[in-house]
Amino acid sequence: MARSLIDLLAAHASNHPQRTAYRYLVSGDSDGEVQDISYARLVGRSRAIAAWLQDRGLSGARAILLYPPGLEFICGYLGCLSAGVVAVPGVPPQGRSQNHRALTRMKRLIADADAKVILGGRDVVAALGTMAEHLPELAEITCVATEDIPDDLAGSWQEPDLTADSVAFLQYTSGSTSAPRGVMVTHGNLLDNERVIAERMGHTPDAIAAYDNELFVSWLPVYHDMGLIGPVLNTVYLGATSTLFSPLHFLQRPTRWLTAVSRFQPHTSGAPNFAFELSLKHAAPDFVDGLDLSRWRVAFNGAEPVRAATLRRFTETFAPAGFRQEAHYPCYGLAEATLMVSGSTVDSPPVLVEANTTGPHAGAADAAAVGSGRLGPGMTVVIADPELCEELPEGEVGEIWVGGASVAKGYWRNTLATRETFRATLTDREGRFLRTGDLGFLRDGELFITGRLKDLMVIDGRNHYPQDLELSAEMSHPALRPGCTAAFSVDTAAEDEGEGEQPVLVAEIASEAAGEAEKITDMVRGAIGEAHGLAVRDVVLVHPGTIPKTSSGKIQRHASRAAYLASSLSVVGAPATT
Repeated sequence: MARSLIDLLAAHASNHPQRTAYRYLVSGDSDGEVQDISYARLVGRSRAIAAWLQDRGLSGARAILLYPPGLEFICGYLGCLSAGVVAVPGVPPQGRSQNHRALTRMKRLIADADAKVILGGRDVVAALGTMAEHLPELAEITCVATEDIPDDLAGSWQEPDLTADSVAFLQYTSGSTSAPRGVMVTHGNLLDNERVIAERMGHTPDAIAAYDNELFVSWLPVYHDMGLIGPVLNTVYLGATSTLFSPLHFLQRPTRWLTAVSRFQPHTSGAPNFAFELSLKHAAPDFVDGLDLSRWRVAFNGAEPVRAATLRRFTETFAPAGFRQEAHYPCYGLAEATLMVSGSTVDSPPVLVEANTTGPHAGAADAAAVGSGRLGPGMTVVIADPELCEELPEGEVGEIWVGGASVAKGYWRNTLATRETFRATLTDREGRFLRTGDLGFLRDGELFITGRLKDLMVIDGRNHYPQDLELSAEMSHPALRPGCTAAFSVDTAAEDEGEGEQPVLVAEIASEAAGEAEKITDMVRGAIGEAHGLAVRDVVLVHPGTIPKTSSGKIQRHASRAAYLASSLSVVGAPATT
């Protein structure tokens, strides 16, 4: 029985050494330059890197991984696991153009992880050499470009003494509501969650064989859990083949994603909801006519609210290319549970719960809540009253608590936060649970996500979820960018009107719609008033790309609120104030 992904990698390299593990589209174009690596080459490179680490007595230490998109990150990551070194994926620096925020994050990462070594690509290591003035911490850390580690070191590799409880890597959370923390993911957590992903996404041996081993196409960043645990590590877990390319190349030309899906015909590919919206914006008829999406079986959608309108429009737009409604695959997960908690049923359409939305601004179907699927095998979910710590009946909204072997060990060097988040107990049920901070409910075995506990707005004694207001706003006018709206409340009790908490909407609009700002503002106010019975204190229209988001694309409402209060938003025209 495999003790780690390293055991499985060795088995795949033995059973089918020449099979391609990964191909990388250098320019993002399916007909451009392609780099690939076989399982035999992958195990050789990972062992060479591991031996280099072992020779320097780094087993058990933390290694920060700073790589540009490409195959070398995978070799470095698996090299750490092969050496018993704790990998710490990070965002690579951008040379001399590093901004203050990125430098601050890197300082914190180095200090918090107590890293002893930095592994990276040649260009990254060269860039680090120019940053000593801003990052004096680098003087105490060994930096190495892993491309320069010779292959023949693999012969001196020694198998590490790993157990299921050994920490494999630290996944620093994206910090949508708090400072990032290092989640300790063990080798046992990884194996269990890869099993959950494979089961829920239908990655059976028969399915993989039917797809000629083509498992994923992905542009998702590999330093983030969705891009790493899914496309990269599930590939190694199953011994399949996956196609990767850079997130930047997707953002520069969104058509590259579906072109790659059409070209390589994978079983599974997906992204946060915004990527489906971005694809819709670039879906010219001649582009759609040239695609073949008929074999795309799992189009997963997670990491941010899944919009019913997006699913409907994507299906309608790409049906001529063979895309099926049943391929949509909403799912839910978080770094603290390694990744996946729940996912849709393969070959079944998404489950919708109709919302009580009427009027001219939105159809009820498009405003419906989208189910995030059923629990992975071995996973437990309880909907709890977050204050009373009691399980709530089916259909009631509460905090989502998760149990199972995929739940991580805790937060690195943070005993208090570990106890508060990973050691929750119910008053009427045995066992320990992970408090996710997410709100949701269960209905007929389907998990629905309604929002974040810390983002919940209580106005006039009623609970309001910001994403509900955001959706109503975005559907009020086509110039509002989907997934680019932040709703939050501000306390006006200290002001003359003394009305307490009131909602504020900050929304990005298309540049060409600046002349309609007043009309758009009025329509947003009308939509919020009609759908939610709320008078909006402020509607602030801002330029595209200015609303703060996490590395996984989640709206940072607290940061948006802080920018609003500091009057530092990039406003289109003047904010409308009542």
